[in-house]
Amino acid sequence: MLYDKLPGSRVQCHVCQWRCTINPDKMGVCRVRINRDGTLYTMNYGEVSSVASDHIEKKPLFHFFPATFAFSLGTWGCNFHCQDCQNWEISCSDIPASSQYLSPEREIELTRRHGCAGIAWTYNEPSVWFEYTLDSARLAKKEGLYTVYVTNGFLTPEALDAIGPWLDAWRVDIKGFTDGFYRKLAKIPQWRGILDVAKRAKEKWDMHVEAVTNIVPTMNDDEEQLTGIATWIRDDLGELTPWHVTRFHPMHNLNYLPPTPVATLEKAYQLGKRVGLKFVYLGNVPGHQYENTVCYSCGNMNVRRIGYDTEVVGLNGSKCKFCGAELNFRIRLK
Repeated sequence: MLYDKLPGSRVQCHVCQWRCTINPDKMGVCRVRINRDGTLYTMNYGEVSSVASDHIEKKPLFHFFPATFAFSLGTWGCNFHCQDCQNWEISCSDIPASSQYLSPEREIELTRRHGCAGIAWTYNEPSVWFEYTLDSARLAKKEGLYTVYVTNGFLTPEALDAIGPWLDAWRVDIKGFTDGFYRKLAKIPQWRGILDVAKRAKEKWDMHVEAVTNIVPTMNDDEEQLTGIATWIRDDLGELTPWHVTRFHPMHNLNYLPPTPVATLEKAYQLGKRVGLKFVYLGNVPGHQYENTVCYSCGNMNVRRIGYDTEVVGLNGSKCKFCGAELNFRIRLK
């Protein structure tokens, strides 16, 4: 799907914002789309690298069907090359001969069998097996299951519009807020389209959106970037949009850096609250008080969390059961 034929048997892919122009017998940046005689083929349709029944809070999604389980799948490849990738074994790998095929129909069957409320395409970037996720999402919606993209946000607007009718949640990474950071971390020269597509997911397709920033010491822990991210979320996604600031752990090509100090995460929390965000959460710090949802209006506890252990204690639909304030929870499919 989503490519143009060019002279000389070349093609241009329009699934992600790289918009790769691909010569015959060559692959795009993601290394899972190949040009064969002027036709663009996906090489990883249904090829699964990882499958699990996960707490939805692991994604992390805190305001979307809390305390439910998502049938979670990943494939091979990625269109980013992040220096801190925690799943580099599948994101930076070619498709191995041992890869297992899972049809969309079987995916739905297993989701039901394991008692999951929906499906999340995660672990690596879901757009690299776009056609598979689209086919699966269509089936999932017919079965009353929710659907989630855990994404770096680099999908094109036309790809988003193709899957938009069947996608319920857009959990997007906002990794930093400068050109230099995105180039250094992920080798992405133009990243602001990520912001535009996230806004489009919310406004055009009424997806539930939550943003994540993994705070890497010395790279994106400065006040300017963190304030920029929080301000953009407030202005473009709304003050009720959850922002997760998560703790970096040494990984992949950044294993020489220390873990993020908890004090740095707490500083980001305060910055987010200062610019007007109602919900800022700390991630990868189990047991921290800023994992919980507390009503910004009356101060009562709405959802209690310790790691992925979640207890809903004060919700009435999407609102606080104590004072009626709107908390932006999605608990019903639209």
